[in-house]
Amino acid sequence: MTRTTGRRSRAWPTYARPLLLCLVATTAVGACATDGAGGTATTGPPPAATAGRTPSGDQDTTRAGETETSPARVSIPSLGIDSDLMRLGLHDDGTVEVPPAEKGMTAGWYTGNPRPGEPGAAVIIGHNDTRFGKAVFHDLKRIRKGATVEVRDSRGGTVRFTVTATESVAKDAFPTRKVYGATRERSLRLITCDGAFDAAGHPVDNLIVYAVAR
Repeated sequence: MTRTTGRRSRAWPTYARPLLLCLVATTAVGACATDGAGGTATTGPPPAATAGRTPSGDQDTTRAGETETSPARVSIPSLGIDSDLMRLGLHDDGTVEVPPAEKGMTAGWYTGNPRPGEPGAAVIIGHNDTRFGKAVFHDLKRIRKGATVEVRDSRGGTVRFTVTATESVAKDAFPTRKVYGATRERSLRLITCDGAFDAAGHPVDNLIVYAVAR
């Protein structure tokens, strides 16, 4: 992510494969981790913008001297999910980072998109399972339309979102523009692994939860 005085640029993922988190299972369940740990990823069509550049209009303005807050915690009361948030950026190849497998119970906020509560699509990524067992978003598939997602920032403020839809998509057809693209709504996307396993033991789908701020 690049920074300029008084303005923060948004970096869009280069490929439609940012959340291909899941690796060969080392237990009875699939393990989610980054490609760098040995997993495979499927390259999809690139969006209009490349890493380090911003789609037109997809940026916000920070006043001089203003201290930015960061999302610090995400919770989904109906599922009993409550997690700190780490910061996630981009790999050198333009794919989105994911939390390391050893921190499977911690979700992460992608810093190339808006902060939760700002106009635009905030993105939070979490593992379903890792080689260490169940992870933070293991039960995300149980979420229902109308459920509440709360994101607390580093100053203690909380933004509440209402789930509007869920979608399970094949990793080779990941809807990058729909997930990361510009929107005027104060929206949130939660993403994890989903689906059956392929012959190599990789979950074949991603689960995407869409929500809007109240």
